Amino acid sequence: MAEVVLRRTLAERGLDVEVDSAGTGGWHAGEPMDERALATLADHGYDGSSHRARQFDRAWFAERDLILVMDRDNLRAVRRIAPSDADVRLLRSFDPAAPEGAEVPDPYYGGREGFVEVLRMVEAACEGVAKHLEDH
Repeated sequence: MAEVVLRRTLAERGLDVEVDSAGTGGWHAGEPMDERALATLADHGYDGSSHRARQFDRAWFAERDLILVMDRDNLRAVRRIAPSDADVRLLRSFDPAAPEGAEVPDPYYGGREGFVEVLRMVEAACEGVAKHLEDH
């Protein structure tokens, strides 16, 4: 969801930035996103139909300027394999209204409302990412 939202947010601001996503595990590699996530995005005007899951590859550190993660578990996992100069941050750290250390929860095991809540969090954080990129 975050990849789709961030890509559109940046495009709407005229920022030419490459955006992609990957998980720290390969459980769903090659699969489309969860149907509930896809439906939530569609209900809010986003198209996530082309998304396919994949696993993060440590070689990407050399190709990416900023790595955004959803929660502290993923933050630890990515930082464990990151070079010392890698910029790895929690996505919600870009939301000025979010408490320090706020995470994006995984709505997978809950109901549809969890996906809507996550979308709201992601949208707010993506606005902050866009502002950060505009300022830098």
